[in-house]
Amino acid sequence: MHARGFGHLTWARSSPLPNPDSTLWDLASLTKVVATTPAVMRLVDQGRVDLKEPISHYLPRFIGGGKEQVTVRQLLDHTSGLPAYVEFFRLAPTRDSMITLLYRTPLRRPPGTAVEYSDLNFLLLGLLVESLSSEPLDRFVIQEVLEPAGMLRSRYRPGDSLSRYTAPTGQWRGRPVCCQVNDQNAARMGGAAGHAGLFSTGGDLARYARLWLSEGTLDGQRVFQSATGRAFVSPDSGAATRLLGWERPPDPKHRDDSAYGHLLSDHAFGHTGWTGTLIWIDPERDLFLVLLTNRSYAPRVSHSFRALRAVRGAVADAVIREVEGH
Repeated sequence: MHARGFGHLTWARSSPLPNPDSTLWDLASLTKVVATTPAVMRLVDQGRVDLKEPISHYLPRFIGGGKEQVTVRQLLDHTSGLPAYVEFFRLAPTRDSMITLLYRTPLRRPPGTAVEYSDLNFLLLGLLVESLSSEPLDRFVIQEVLEPAGMLRSRYRPGDSLSRYTAPTGQWRGRPVCCQVNDQNAARMGGAAGHAGLFSTGGDLARYARLWLSEGTLDGQRVFQSATGRAFVSPDSGAATRLLGWERPPDPKHRDDSAYGHLLSDHAFGHTGWTGTLIWIDPERDLFLVLLTNRSYAPRVSHSFRALRAVRGAVADAVIREVEGH
């Protein structure tokens, strides 16, 4: 495995250099696949969740306007019909009031008719985990996923005591904002939500990628069943671009502006995050890539997310060419 840090954590040349093993990064939406998805998988393995069941079976407050038809699977593959995003943090002053607004949010379309990537899907999945486990989401994820996988540096809410190890994710009055989740809806949820909130290192995410390549077992510790893992990354014609939690790279004909580059196999799967994070896993090549940045900290180019997408795609192709000797 090759791991290396580049640049500095801020624009100041005196700031620390990133370290793949110790620098904590705000994963943003990688939280969906590194924390919430495997937490749901654990509940599936334990027989406590049926993906075909309506989510209202587990969360009775999620009703009205066709919501009774939304299944757990449709939350995972983003075909629920919910909107992509709502600024709950501007509308709700507390976690409880935000959850109430989440339950009241109407569907935009009938469930199962189209893919629309939505944070709301994973906010609900986080509540599902909490309801069935009778544990806070972060505690369940740590106990059932991160610790068994040996991802011992990963955490929610790293706190100021870890500021020297944590990449800043924003800027306030000219000063870096550190150790706080960038996503404001996750912040309103207390820093741990189904869609965002997890901080991790390159080394821990490498372990997570290896866990998937080895079908749920790492260093003799089984985290999820092989059959469950295969089911979560098996394509479904109803959601061509989505797996369960994970994303499929676009068709090669449409990869010119893809963070996944042009060369990944049809069996690859991955995810990106708003702060600039990326993970993809290609079982056909027994290969993975983890790329962590803090694009959200004081970017100096316009359309920084689009610019970073091109960088990520170029890195993805360069890795594959290097491995395959092209």
